[in-house]
Amino acid sequence: MSNKILIVDDESNIVELIRLYLEKEGFATVSAKDGKEALEKFRQESPDLIILDIMIPEPDGWQVCREIRRSSNVPIIMLTAKSETFDKVLGLELGADDYLTKPFETKELVARVKAVLRRSDSKESEQKKTVSYENLSINIDNYELSLCGKIIDVPPKELELLYFLASNPNRVYTREQLLEEVWGFDYFGDSRTVDVHIKRLREKLEGIEGNWQLKTVWGVGYKFEVRN
Repeated sequence: MSNKILIVDDESNIVELIRLYLEKEGFATVSAKDGKEALEKFRQESPDLIILDIMIPEPDGWQVCREIRRSSNVPIIMLTAKSETFDKVLGLELGADDYLTKPFETKELVARVKAVLRRSDSKESEQKKTVSYENLSINIDNYELSLCGKIIDVPPKELELLYFLASNPNRVYTREQLLEEVWGFDYFGDSRTVDVHIKRLREKLEGIEGNWQLKTVWGVGYKFEVRN
């Protein structure tokens, strides 16, 4: 069965262009022209990937991405004319898997769709994985974080970042390495998104005692330190 792509854009010519190229590559497509229709199609069609424009009629792309991430890890590629670093960082922090600015090369978009789907399929095919330490358990299979036996709500990228660090204890990673390993592509622009995710994780882990610590290595990056 071919992968189904949801294209969300209020410019019909762009939707048609993307549709033609994707269907030529064997993908099935559905489309939506605004945020409300996008959320309806997401629930009805269960797409394998979403190409999401930010500047769509309400709710806008930011809100649509935020709403989808409350219930799903479906890959999202943001496609937009907003090229400022702040917008890229915000999109990634909200849970987007990739970000492409207009005008764009259709062949590049198709290549990114294939790359994101490969990473998604690879994750889904992995066996159940859990990393556990004292009062801490991270299950990457069902995306659950357990602290002192209690399940804590955590966004997908925060959990993936914590899981990666905890799976490689006592090893220091730079921000650029973490972006490559966790976000899965060569990152462009500001690396502060890692700092934001680390800060939010620390807020969730605050007060939890164990033989581990999410630690900053000044001038280098971060590590998940485990004490014997």
